[in-house]
Amino acid sequence: MSNAPLMPMATAVWLVENTSLTFRQIADFCKLHEVEIQGIADGEVAKGIVGYNPIISGQLTKEEIELSSEDQTRPLILKENEVEIKSDEKKTKKYIPLSKRQDKPDSALWLIKQHSILKDSQIAKLVGITKNSATAIRNKSYWNFNNLNPKDPVAMGLFTQKELIDALEKAERRIKREKKEKEKKQL
Repeated sequence: MSNAPLMPMATAVWLVENTSLTFRQIADFCKLHEVEIQGIADGEVAKGIVGYNPIISGQLTKEEIELSSEDQTRPLILKENEVEIKSDEKKTKKYIPLSKRQDKPDSALWLIKQHSILKDSQIAKLVGITKNSATAIRNKSYWNFNNLNPKDPVAMGLFTQKELIDALEKAERRIKREKKEKEKKQL
C-alpha cells in the first residue's frame, strides 16, 4: 500500500472535477472512503476546498490518469519522486549543564593521555573547549591543572564513540601524510 498524495481531499476534489475516474479509484488513490468521494461529487463534502492538481505537483502523470480512466479496475499509482533527501548532519551545539562543565577540561586531559595523536584543535572541537585551553592542558600550564582528573568523555556523554573514532582516523591520516612529506624532503 503506497502513501497517500499530498493534500488528499483537495486532490480528490480535482480528480472528481477533471477526470472520468471512478469513485473507487479516486478513493483508493487518496486514501479516503468512497462515500466521501460521492459527497465531493454531489457538492456535500469538501465545500470551499480548491482542487489540487496532482499532475502539476508531480504525484501523477497524465498518462497514468488516462490508463486508469480506460480501465475502471486499474488503480492509480502515486508517482514516487526520485528526489533524494540529503541529511546534512550538522551538529548543533548541545547544552552542557553547569555541573558538567568542569568535566570538559577533565575530558581533554583524558584525550591527551589516551590519544596523544589528536591535535589540540581536534580535542577542542570534540570536547567543546578553546584550542588555547587544550594546549594549556597539554603543556600543564592550565590554570587548574593540579585539580584535573582524566575522565572518559564518551562515557560522560560529551560526544559519541563514532565522533572519537572519526577524529582518530583523521589524526592517523594526517600523521601518515606528514611522514610521507618528511620522506620526500629527505630524498
